[in-house]
This record gives sequence, structure tokens and C-alpha cells, in this order.
Amino acid sequence: MVNLEWYRTFKAIYKTGTLTGAADSLFISQPGVSLHLSSLEAYVGYKLFDRTGRKMIPTERGKVLFNAVAEPLSKLEDVEKNFQKSTEKLTPTISVGMCFETFQTTLEQYVSTLPFNLIISFGEYPEMLDQLDKGILDLIITPKKGVSPNIEHEAFSSEQIILVGGKEVDTESFLKTLKIKGIEHAEEWLKQEKWYGTTGDMEHLFQFWIMNFGHKPNFRPNYIVPNLNSIIRCLKGGTGLAVIPNFLCKNEIESGEVKLIWEGEKKLENTLYFGCRKKTNYQSEIDHIKGLFRKVMNKM
Repeated sequence: MVNLEWYRTFKAIYKTGTLTGAADSLFISQPGVSLHLSSLEAYVGYKLFDRTGRKMIPTERGKVLFNAVAEPLSKLEDVEKNFQKSTEKLTPTISVGMCFETFQTTLEQYVSTLPFNLIISFGEYPEMLDQLDKGILDLIITPKKGVSPNIEHEAFSSEQIILVGGKEVDTESFLKTLKIKGIEHAEEWLKQEKWYGTTGDMEHLFQFWIMNFGHKPNFRPNYIVPNLNSIIRCLKGGTGLAVIPNFLCKNEIESGEVKLIWEGEKKLENTLYFGCRKKTNYQSEIDHIKGLFRKVMNKM
């Protein structure tokens, strides 16, 4: 059975000409608009819009469908307005992008307290910047700044990328090798240990290795796990090494469950930014989320 909201979304896209415009008028996320449209197109069996750049151009079949549903939808919306309480307001939906580990460490604990709807998206930073620019996301947390003139970046914290290990790793042996035999022997010492990495994302390890040894690591991690928080839990077993942001394992280092092995000859630090579009309908909701991030990061 067709969902009535699909037709309302279709009408909003037709009227505004963009997915972003439809999302704003309906107070839903752009991914939600895209899902409604694709569901309706699958249901009716043909394409309703041609996508040219950011514009949505109705097909001939789309025009026919609009003419068929526009007036009935308008009448239904009038009925809805008459029966709706005058004080009732639509709850906005905010789409936020960040890495999985950042969400778990910061925002996850506050989700149930938010006075608005929330969609969390995980992905690579270039992809999130592109989705922010296109209006799919409303806010992103990123260590990288984009170049789009539509996006503004606000620095709010920093992270240091460090080498950590299980409590059974012989830290004294490594530091002795580094001090007496030098950086090349220290690199060989590290390569003999067991290493943890995450699926598809080796950027922290690459950056750390290039900064301290002048080249990318010429080895692969022994264990590939889903995310950085998984690595921390694995390191609690006592052995192994990994390169991760310091704020993710601060508590484990302080409790002795995980060791800080080395900060590097040169410290690798990333600035963390809030990224959002310069024009947004959700400024108060975005400011609310920013405040929660600052609250958490100030405690770390």
C-alpha cells in the first residue's frame, strides 16, 4: 500500500524544485525526502524526476501524477489544519555527520534528552563535507576543513594522535631502543609487535608513521576490527599496539588498562571543527548540539 507521506513529499519536491527545499518545507531530513521519492517511484513503476545538478525536473509522467494528486492533497492538508491544535508545532529533524567513535564518546549519552529529532550519519570526511554542502547533512564534526563557500567551520577542540598498547607491552624496552639505537631501530622494534587497525581507515597510522619515520608503514595490522573503540577494548587484553586519538582512550590510560607507549618525536595534533552551512533553518538545534560537544570535550 502506498504511503500518503510519499505523495506529500513528491508534491513538495515538485513545488520547490530541490530535495533540500522539500526537506525544509516538510521539516524532515533530505535523506528522508530521497527515501520517500525512491519508494514512490518504485511503487508507481516509473521515474518522476530527472536530476540535473541540484534541480529536480519533473518527467512527463511526474507532471501527470502531480496534476492527479495536487488538489486532493491540498484538500486533505486543509482538513488537517482545521483539526490540528493551533499551538502544535512540527518537530524539526537534524542530520549530523561524524565518525562512529566520536558519536559513542560524546553525543550518544545525550540523544534521549534532545528536544528535536536526530539522524546520525557515519562516513568518510570528504563524503560528509560533500553531503553538508548539498544539504543532506546539517552539521558535521570533522578534523578537515572544506573549501565550499557555503560552509563555515568553527574550531572547538583538538585531538592528539598517540601510540598506545596493552599493559603487557614492554614500554621500557621500546624507549631504551629509541634512546640508544635511534629512530630506525625503534621502527623495527615496533614492527615486531602485533598491531590493530580498523576496516578501511588507516589515516591515523599513516600520518603518525610519516611524521616520525618519514614514510608510510610497510606492514599491515594483524587484526582488523570494526572501529577504534573496538581496538581499545581489545588492547585491554594486555598486548598489541595501535595509533588512535588520545581523547578516545584517556580513561583507559588513567586506569592503567591501556598504556601510552609514545607520543612521537613530533606530536601529531588535529583541530576538530564544527561544519555547517552558512544559511540554515536549524540554528538553535545546531547550537544545542554544539553546546553538548563543548560540555563533553571540556571534561576530557
